[in-house]
Amino acid sequence: MNARTVVIAGALLCGLGGCSTLNHGSVGVVDTERLTRNWPKFQNYNNQFSADMAAIDASRVPNKQKASEAQALQARMAQAQVELAGEIKDAAKQVADRDHLQLIVTHQFVGYGGTDITRDVEKIMNITESASPSP
Repeated sequence: MNARTVVIAGALLCGLGGCSTLNHGSVGVVDTERLTRNWPKFQNYNNQFSADMAAIDASRVPNKQKASEAQALQARMAQAQVELAGEIKDAAKQVADRDHLQLIVTHQFVGYGGTDITRDVEKIMNITESASPSP
């Protein structure tokens, strides 16, 4: 996973992180790396933003124009992050409501415990596991 993907994935899902003294049965855990690795919509956005940034970098326009284009691309990336994070949060909330979970956190913030709800979130979002091996 490249650095831009990691930054985007982290920004998408930081709102799901948190701490609590709740018992393990009331805490749902989502593996965000798995979601972003297998989610075609996320991959499409990531690939498009990478291609757009490469095109800006390779263009022969003045640096001031490149900076302006890069800033506009960053604004579009921020909008996409909000959109994608909203979809993940909505799916996680559906699972939390169904399973009576009080808290949902990302796998990256959990040392141990919790109920892994990643597959349930994937089902709601129509995400299927990638055939490619995980990194």
